[in-house]
Formats: sequence, structure tokens, C-alpha cells
Amino acid sequence: MPGQAHDLRETDTLICDLSAGHLLADKAFDADWLRNALLDRGITPVIPPKSNRKLPAEFDKETYKWRHLIENYFGKLKENRGIAMRSCKTGQSFKAFVYIAATIIQIR
Repeated sequence: MPGQAHDLRETDTLICDLSAGHLLADKAFDADWLRNALLDRGITPVIPPKSNRKLPAEFDKETYKWRHLIENYFGKLKENRGIAMRSCKTGQSFKAFVYIAATIIQIR
């Protein structure tokens, strides 16, 4: 998302065609509408509840522990300066650069 817009705004667009067993996300994505949308699609939300929730939602703590692998992978991608600073001029060239970086990570 550009600027100060929260990523949760575009989440519905990103998950519209999602096919998965679980969706792991951090506390920032703890929203009832997102949990319900995932459950309607047969996807188990693995999102820890925000601390200010009156009725904290349940989540699978053991599955959530695997989220660090995703974070580590993004960290490896961001070792490439062009990705970290998003220096590509177009979305298509940025996407291509991410694919190249991901391929290099997998080859290592």
C-alpha cells in the first residue's frame, strides 16, 4: 500500500482467489471481517488477537510459530537493495526482480 495506508485495506483484494488451508498473519490483521471471509472460503485464520479485544479470538499457537519462516524469507529478499528500497520504476519490473531474487535464494 502506498503512503500511510494500512495493508488491511487491500487484504480483501489479495485473498479473493486464495486457496489455502491456513492464513498466517500478525496482530495487525486481526479483524472480524477478515476472519469471517477466510472461514467462508474454508481457510483457517491463524492470527493472534489484538490486546485491546474484549473477546479475544482463538488461534493455533503451534501453527503460528511457523510464521517466522515467512519473515526470514522476506528478510532474505530484502537483502537485495533494489527490493528493500523498491527502486524499480514499474510494478512489472519490481515483480520480475522479486522473482529473480527468489530464484537465487532457492538455488543457494
